[in-house]
Amino acid sequence: MNLESKIEAILFWKGEPMSRKKLAEILKVEEAEMNEGVLRLKNNLKERGIVLIEKDSDIALGTAPELSSLFEELQKEELNKELSKASLETLSIILYKNGANRAEIDYIRGVNSSFTLRALSVRGLIERILDPKDSRRYIYKPSFELLSYMGIKSVDELPDYGEVNNSINVASESLEEENKIGE
Repeated sequence: MNLESKIEAILFWKGEPMSRKKLAEILKVEEAEMNEGVLRLKNNLKERGIVLIEKDSDIALGTAPELSSLFEELQKEELNKELSKASLETLSIILYKNGANRAEIDYIRGVNSSFTLRALSVRGLIERILDPKDSRRYIYKPSFELLSYMGIKSVDELPDYGEVNNSINVASESLEEENKIGE
């Protein structure tokens, strides 16, 4: 499998921007080789529905700008649909934890939540901020629009907030302990 295919697969699987440096580490290649692979991937994606988005040293997969009208229609449909079970589970974790990173959400749910997080973000129900403890991760928090829509001023107004928050924090602590053991 060639380098650009590997880069594309990792970016697709990750579902969020990654630095060229991190990709080079994962794929065990030099930075110059990584840059060549990124350039080849960018050329391979011409005339396709997917493009390579670059910002500083980070890269991500995105949709081709010329397809924006198609996605506007799909987004309107998506915003008018009811939330799926996966979306409700993910949103509950984010609400009751008042901010969670993807690893915590995946651990609690037991599945990869990338696409669900993206869908909730597109709908404006959550926002993504850089994790102050680890600049390589993001924290997903409830948006002001979500709180307003729910008619609450703060997450601690949620039903059984203290009890549920405590349970979620116990699960997050289990994940942290597993990560420390794995290091």
